[in-house]
Amino acid sequence: MDYVHLLNQYRQVWNNRQLPGKNEEETLREAIRRDLMDENSHPRVRRPLHEKYFMATRRIAESGLNDEDKVKLIQLHASICTEMQ
Repeated sequence: MDYVHLLNQYRQVWNNRQLPGKNEEETLREAIRRDLMDENSHPRVRRPLHEKYFMATRRIAESGLNDEDKVKLIQLHASICTEMQ
């Protein structure tokens, strides 16, 4: 997978998101994990994993990215979500 390209696509969907990291793959995987864990929200308003996954995939699907990038990002979300369960 071209993580440099996917990270740039992810940044287009989630603008204004801080994405520090050592390399592109690690940065992208950590950003997705943090989003699925709802770590960017206050603890009282955090949503369950399945809701965050649905919201993320819907946001990707409705974005202006090309279909191939959408599929790759959704697959990566699914993979990370599975690892978390």
